[in-house]
Amino acid sequence: MDFSLLGPIAVTTGSGELSLGPAKRRSVLALLLLQPNTTVPLEQLIDSLWEDEPPEHARTVVQGHVSRLRATLAQGGADAFGIELTTHGSAYLLRLPEELIDAHRFGELVALARPEEAPADAVPLLREALGLWRGPALTGTVTSPPFAAAAHALEERRLTAVEALGRAHGALGAHEQAAAVLYNAAVNHPLREGLIAGLMQALFRTGRQSDALEWFHRTRRLLNEELGVDPGERLRGAYEEILRAEKARPAAKPSAVSRETGAGAQADARVPAQGGHASGGASGSGRSGAAPRLLPRPPARFLGREHQLAALTAILTSRTPQESPLAVVAGPAGVGKTACAVQWAHQHAAAFPDGQLFADLRGFGEGDEAAPAEILRDFLLALGTPPERVPSSAEAASALFRSLVAERRLLVVLDNARGSAQVRPLLPGGPHCATVVTSRSRLDGLVATDWARPVGLQAMGHEEGAALLGAMLGAERVAEDPAAAQELVALCDGLPLALRAAAAQLTARPRWRLARLAAALRDERRRLALLSAEDTGIAAALRMSVARLSADDAQLLSALATSADGHLNSSVAAALAGYDQERTQDALDRLAEMHLVDEESTDVYTISTLTQLFARDERGEKDGPGA
Repeated sequence: MDFSLLGPIAVTTGSGELSLGPAKRRSVLALLLLQPNTTVPLEQLIDSLWEDEPPEHARTVVQGHVSRLRATLAQGGADAFGIELTTHGSAYLLRLPEELIDAHRFGELVALARPEEAPADAVPLLREALGLWRGPALTGTVTSPPFAAAAHALEERRLTAVEALGRAHGALGAHEQAAAVLYNAAVNHPLREGLIAGLMQALFRTGRQSDALEWFHRTRRLLNEELGVDPGERLRGAYEEILRAEKARPAAKPSAVSRETGAGAQADARVPAQGGHASGGASGSGRSGAAPRLLPRPPARFLGREHQLAALTAILTSRTPQESPLAVVAGPAGVGKTACAVQWAHQHAAAFPDGQLFADLRGFGEGDEAAPAEILRDFLLALGTPPERVPSSAEAASALFRSLVAERRLLVVLDNARGSAQVRPLLPGGPHCATVVTSRSRLDGLVATDWARPVGLQAMGHEEGAALLGAMLGAERVAEDPAAAQELVALCDGLPLALRAAAAQLTARPRWRLARLAAALRDERRRLALLSAEDTGIAAALRMSVARLSADDAQLLSALATSADGHLNSSVAAALAGYDQERTQDALDRLAEMHLVDEESTDVYTISTLTQLFARDERGEKDGPGA
């Protein structure tokens, strides 16, 4: 007799699988198997079986399920295996040899494997362990938090085993097998950094550098958008290892027809295949044969933004002598600036056959912003500069970068910039290059000194936001209650990040209608929590914006949060903050530049509901209880 937890809940005997009955009965068995040879209180079973308030007859229901399970096991010959389901007061005990439970056998096999010390022995052990899985753990149980937590814990153990198998294959030099093992797990767990780092290294060691870099940028973007954090040390280390190795790529052979620079360039330009080489260029440019392709993967389920994409096209594809086009995509936290810029970059990659560079400047991340010298080093390595020839000073590295790209048709995407000073050393100077910068700040300095053209990104309207929900949840689910979908868009302030968080809540609760989540979000005390998870989501994104404010500006934002309807002028703001008029106006201008307030017209400001709620929460935390 075998008991299965690693997939659908099942009990199998020599004559076949036993009929276990409905989900609640399977759930009772699963909970007993998760704690074998241990008494499980009746109250724990009741709490696990009903997500909401249990019915009055819950005890009778559980007792009935236990009685039927006892009879089913007896019919399957439980006595012959030393299996017994007994009652101990108000608790139950499933006594059995633990090796009959697949989860127990899985744990023993994984414990025996030593992927670093004995990889040849570890591979068959880990394969056997992972072969015990027949689908998501605890399939067929009720959808309550205790079972979700238990399934998550088992899934974590499975992923740890997958990573160990990847390391074992890698230690044996079987990098193709390592990549195959890690790929599916990475697709299904795109925020697990250790898994992604292992996959990147395996792909790189099979010669698939561009695929490895795409995985990094995709994961970096997801970490930033979904969790508000930057890549950790292991993921960043894998990325830097691959960048350093780019210099070892062989140079391209000169093309039969050399591309002219200037007016006739487009006639002879050839777009290389992904991962291939650009056509030849001007002598003395210092270029290697490889065209770097550092863009993240295209954003999934990208919707709308046609006006902004058209504006980027008009700005970045216009050509004037001695001028390198520069666009700044600016907007509030969570509005989708990175997605818009990366979408445009992929749509127009063919116009930049000499490569596309991408860097996260970390202007609004948990840690320090990226230093220009750090980004320039990555760019120069990707362009083929040997590490020992990369200048140590930002000024010299910037000059070398401009020299290398002077005659190239190159696109540079600088994501998440804090200020203009951080961006300027990274700008290419060649007339055939184009640069797009994203930031929560308007970067007025770049407009003034570098003729940057702004492209504002605003919150989504009702139709666009509902379409995004439909793309994530399925159009049918949204169509069931279009009014609730419209309300969800409004409660999320039309921010894609907040809408994705709402969609995640609904995806985890497939039986919920949209109206149920909308009702929960109406409670302003719970809204940010529902649209965030611990230190992630919309609250984390706003926290990074507020963290960049001066003390005076942060105090004004906190005062503005007390506004009744979020609409005010400078006089009202001054009264709320206790500032004089000039000090208030200067601070309002800075908050507007950071998109924490919006100046709708002259001296008419609005602050979004989510920003108000966040500022109130921050104020309450600082004041403390009883303040």
